[in-house]
Amino acid sequence: MRKIIALITMVIMLASVLSGCGTKTQTAQGGSTNPTEKVLKIWSFTNEAKVFATAFKEKHPDVKIEFTMIPMTEGEYQLKLKSALQSGDVPDVVALEASFVRSFVESNYLADISDLLPAAKELQTYQFTIDMGTDQNGVIKAYSYQATPGVMYYRRSLAKLYFGTDDPAKIQELMSDIDKFAEAAKIIKEKSNGNTYMVASTADFGNLFFANRSQPWIVNNKLVIDPQIDKLFDIAKLFRQNGYEAQTQQWSESWFAGMNDSLVDAKGNPKQVFAYFLPTWGLSYVLQPNAVAKQNKEGKTVGHDTSGDWALIPGPLPYQWGGTWFGVPKDSKNIELAKEFIKFATLNEETLKNWALGVYTNEYLKKIDPSVGNDLKQPAGDFVSSKKVVEELIPQMKDTPASKFVGGQNPYEVFAEAAKRIDLANTLKNIQGTDDVIQRALWDPLDAYASGKVSKEEAVKQFKDNVKNALPNVQVN
Repeated sequence: MRKIIALITMVIMLASVLSGCGTKTQTAQGGSTNPTEKVLKIWSFTNEAKVFATAFKEKHPDVKIEFTMIPMTEGEYQLKLKSALQSGDVPDVVALEASFVRSFVESNYLADISDLLPAAKELQTYQFTIDMGTDQNGVIKAYSYQATPGVMYYRRSLAKLYFGTDDPAKIQELMSDIDKFAEAAKIIKEKSNGNTYMVASTADFGNLFFANRSQPWIVNNKLVIDPQIDKLFDIAKLFRQNGYEAQTQQWSESWFAGMNDSLVDAKGNPKQVFAYFLPTWGLSYVLQPNAVAKQNKEGKTVGHDTSGDWALIPGPLPYQWGGTWFGVPKDSKNIELAKEFIKFATLNEETLKNWALGVYTNEYLKKIDPSVGNDLKQPAGDFVSSKKVVEELIPQMKDTPASKFVGGQNPYEVFAEAAKRIDLANTLKNIQGTDDVIQRALWDPLDAYASGKVSKEEAVKQFKDNVKNALPNVQVN
């Protein structure tokens, strides 16, 4: 999955990566122009849907695919999609990212595709991925090909230095809840004389608290501030005031610098970061490309390759981050064909195995449709949404570049354990379409409180005022 966060990563670190994407809608068509062919229109914000579309055409040569990619870096995709859905002139399949999937699922724009549930049950699709695509009335409107549980990545060399071991099982014991996590941060601070931070940013662990709320943000149209949010305020201030975090901005250059030991303080003194909270895709799209030495603006090499010095554990709290779902607009003229595509992409054992194992290489896809160009492909390693497929693939993921990067661990095995924790904890039961807006309204007040600029009462008031401005119809007391 080329997540938007991964795209932001590349924008920040390698600006040229996205320079060719532009801001205009990109449309690609595969197959012949035979008027008797069935036409399936697919909209997405990444080329991943195009990989599936090309593979789908191999199984359905009578289908002509019209694929349209619209960037979402400035919200263009969501705006154009909503406009199309309101007009009734709709595509047949739409891709929906985790940050906004709920807002579309809770709307009246998407068709009921609950009849695909038996296939999901057969594949043991992770329940939390189904929950994300299910509306308040229990109607399923979207399915995902991915599960994106979050884990904690940490540096092995630093674990040995400060805890006497880099064994993931023993480190997990030390980090098994938030209070233990904070105590471990204190140990790192003391033993490193302040030269190693537990995390690069307090924003890194926001998702943990959001995922473990006992109530949704809005109940009976009223804003609810769950005890987990109060705990987030306390932990954020504890880490900021005690120097447990590097005070970088998430996705900034300095945030990435902690991955390759090129981080320095205001005086130029070298600093290190012990851990990052990232989901499954964070390994291949964030950590691996940024754990190598970089060239600074002066052309000087900074940092060094930290590959192999990482490990991963489930961490203190279960959480999920990111993912892509496919839905069908209810005004589609090809609902059954669209459902067939979604079943192929998200609920087909062969497809999911091919996706995870990197079968869909550029060479493979060009044999199906030479017009796809030289860049379209899906690398191996993505964590798929079927527990059945995951369990079959775990043995095959032992000797991979990703495994070598994390010191010989099998990342798929850890991801599977993290996914299991999400389902058991039912952490997504409180997800709503307005979550992204509300959580963005929280960050500035939280940062001000953590920095000691305002009291908690003042920060909470500012948060409530932000919510009022963003969601005027919601009651805020």
